[in-house]
Formats: sequence, structure tokens, C-alpha cells
Amino acid sequence: MTPSFSTPPWSTPPSSTPARVPGPDGPCTRARIRRPADLLAAVPYLLGFHPADSAVALGIAAGQLTFAARADLPAPGEAPEALAHHLATVVVRQRVRAAVLIGYGPAERVEPALTAVRAALPIDVYDVLRVTEDRYWSYTCANPECCDPAGTPFDVSTSPVAAAATYAGAVALPDREALVARIASVDGAARESMRRATARARERLARDRSAVLPTGEAAVRAAIERYRSGGALTDDEVAELTVLLRSVSVRDHAWREITEPEPHVRLWADVVRRCEPDVAAAPASLLAFAAWRAGDGALAAVAVERALACDPGYSLARLLADILRAGTPPSVLDGWPNLPPDPPPPTAVTRRSRRRRRSIPA
Repeated sequence: MTPSFSTPPWSTPPSSTPARVPGPDGPCTRARIRRPADLLAAVPYLLGFHPADSAVALGIAAGQLTFAARADLPAPGEAPEALAHHLATVVVRQRVRAAVLIGYGPAERVEPALTAVRAALPIDVYDVLRVTEDRYWSYTCANPECCDPAGTPFDVSTSPVAAAATYAGAVALPDREALVARIASVDGAARESMRRATARARERLARDRSAVLPTGEAAVRAAIERYRSGGALTDDEVAELTVLLRSVSVRDHAWREITEPEPHVRLWADVVRRCEPDVAAAPASLLAFAAWRAGDGALAAVAVERALACDPGYSLARLLADILRAGTPPSVLDGWPNLPPDPPPPTAVTRRSRRRRRSIPA
């Protein structure tokens, strides 16, 4: 979703610049950001869920909303500096020209947090909004006609942005817990079926360990094709795939195959739900990578949490956690996995010449 903004924002006549709302399979429909309520209606679709007790930073470049970042508000009595540093680092890393800050929660928790974030940002901040229940306040707009000092009531469901997002097939879950539940382990009869299937797969694959890599590569390719065509794996296929993914070589083959994120998100989300908990680290990490490449940072974050809950030391999950924490944009891996090689380190001659250049007075 890429809403457009006019400058300055809400204190001027309403903007009629367009917004593009992507659907789940890529095509976009158009909406328009005309007022703060439209922006607030866009946020749940940008994040994938309705935020609560959160600080949200929206980055803007060339009049387009390019990304959204969310963090929990500091706990009561906790200093906001860590939150401010984190969000400011994420925003600056995106190389945007301006931002909008939104806090969701009571004034006594939102105001210190947003004040600290705004002070930490070295770019323009178009607006700072607080949302408490069904009202919003602007800390930058003094025009009572558009920003009531007592709070402006709003209903995101009546915004044309929400209608456009729904028409495009975008979904905003009720809260982050619903997103976590989306990849939570199945239980009951489904869990018992997967337990038996995984035991069979472990016994079968233990007979011939030399075939793990070719068998794993074939299983990964077949799984991708199945989900690309709209199908799904059987319990035995999920079990065999997750046991094979315990091999780092098989895991890395699956990682390199994530060139078009959409079918991989569906594949690995399904596998993470159904796999035995003790083998969830690899598929959850692959889901996190695919979701990050697809621009779904919220799903990537909960997938990383799931991977680290399974294995706190799992290296791929820790790497992805660092990437998400730093706000690294997925564009850094455009062309994956055929990336250009890193430039060679500077030679001793180059380092000496640089030192000489620095010592020459201006």
C-alpha cells in the first residue's frame, strides 16, 4: 500500500493525491488519502493487523508512503530512549524524506514516546498523531476545524482506503496475537497425525543418510511447485520435508529458492503450522525470509520469534532478527540469490594512499 501525501498535511485543504493498495497477489487498486482518518485506516493494512499500545512510524519519499515500522510502547515508568533510537534508526535506514508518527494508547504513555522519537529523527515529521479508542489527536495541527482539541472521532471502516484495501483482497487482523495465531501449531487430531508422520519420516530417512541432500532438494522443489499451483502437502510430505530441513545444506537450498516470495510464504506458513515443534526453526526461518522479501515485516517478525522459541541459537533466525531490528529494506537483496560479489578489501597501498590524502591540509 503506498498512500500519497501533500505538504503540509492536514492543516491545509484535504489532499486528493492517490494511494495504491496492493492485493495479496500483487494487483493494485487506487485510493486517496484526504485526511488523518484515511491514514489511520491505512495503517492496519500496512502492518497486517490493528495496532494497540504501539508507536508507528510511516516513512514518506516522493509523496509516497514507502514503509511502516511498529514497536511496543515503553512500559509504564520505562524511559522512551531505546524505542526512539530503534525507530529513528529504522526510518533513517530507509532513506526517506519525511515521516508521520502515530501512537496508539493513553496520552501518558504515547506522548513521551512520540516526543522522544520525533526528537531523534533528523528528517521532517509531517504529523504526530495519538489514537485512543475511537478518537485521534494531532500534536502538530492547531486548526480546530480539522483537529478537534477534544479529539476527533473516526471510524476506519468508513474510509475509502479501507474499502479499497478490502476490494484488493488485503487483510487487517484484529491484533498482533491473531497474526501469531496464524502460524501457531495445530493441535488435536491434526497434531497427532503429524506426530506419527514425523516418526515415520525420521525412521525412513535414518536408513540412508547419504541421500539426504538429493532427497531434500527434490522435496523442496516439489513443495514449491505444489504451492505455486495452489495445492498443499500431505502430512507425510510435511513431515519428510521438515526432517530433511534439519540438514543445513537442504535448508540453504530452500533458502536460495526463495526468488518469488508469494508461494514460499504460503508454503512455509503451512509447514510451520503443521510441523512438530522441535523441527520448527528451519521452516519458520524460511517463512521469515520469504515474508521479509515480500514486504510483510510483521509476519517476518512473528516467524523469527517462532524459530527462536524452537532454537534460541539458530543462526539463520538470529541473522533475520538482526535484519528486522535494523530495518534493513528487502531491496538490498534484489536479484537474490545471484547477488554481485562483495568488493575486495582495500590493499595496503590503497590504505596508505588514503592516509596520505587525509593528512593533506585543505
